[in-house]
Amino acid sequence: MGIMGNMAKEMMKEINNKSREFYEFVLPPVDMHLDGDYLTVIIDLPGFDKKDIKLTIHRNILSINAEKNEPQKDGVVCKQRPSIIDKKILLPMHVKDEDVISAKLIQGVLTVKIPVAQKGTQISID
Repeated sequence: MGIMGNMAKEMMKEINNKSREFYEFVLPPVDMHLDGDYLTVIIDLPGFDKKDIKLTIHRNILSINAEKNEPQKDGVVCKQRPSIIDKKILLPMHVKDEDVISAKLIQGVLTVKIPVAQKGTQISID
């Protein structure tokens, strides 16, 4: 392989690294919906095992840290799947009781059920 081939290979490697870093920044996709007194947060984490994921909550910020150790492979042409995820999600409601939060990982989809407090005061309009 000549100098141009090596340069092209290095350039593609760098582009792939940058695109993976971008995906790690914007991923994972998150859906939230209200189920009565619970906020259900659904997070796509394909390829991560339960042991790879650490969840924490502080007030109304849910933190997701996931890291999987993958051995380096020779001959990789393109690698965009993230191996590290560090995401903070601002929850739209106040958490009622941090001790009652539950989480399940099924086929790469993490579902977190968070009890929420309905805060606010009704204001009458004259």
